[in-house]
Amino acid sequence: MSLCFATAAGVKALALSAFTLVWTHSIAKVDWQEDWRVTPAGLELVQARVKGTGPGMEPPPEARLVDGWFQWKPARAPMQEVVLGNSGAAGEWRLCHDGKCRTLSEIVGHPIGANVTTMKICSDP
Repeated sequence: MSLCFATAAGVKALALSAFTLVWTHSIAKVDWQEDWRVTPAGLELVQARVKGTGPGMEPPPEARLVDGWFQWKPARAPMQEVVLGNSGAAGEWRLCHDGKCRTLSEIVGHPIGANVTTMKICSDP
């Protein structure tokens, strides 16, 4: 299975089965991380972590503080696609896999800017 990122300029596929999506809150300037799996049922959000709190970033009641991060396991069904917006105020979304993190601009090969990127499982050829 592959993960696809669709932008206005095209689609980029990555062959991977698990990854971490990272971003920085535009006001509080703290990091948020989500661990994802690419499954036949869709994109599965496995765990979320936030380094602190900020507007719209409050960890849920079940979150536990572990090594300076509030961590929890979101209870949601796998999703067919995830739309990633970018305000341009806090840097880009980053995708981490096998110990390496890259911005979405690096992955798709052109600047994303404040445009929307759709993340989904690639269709089989």
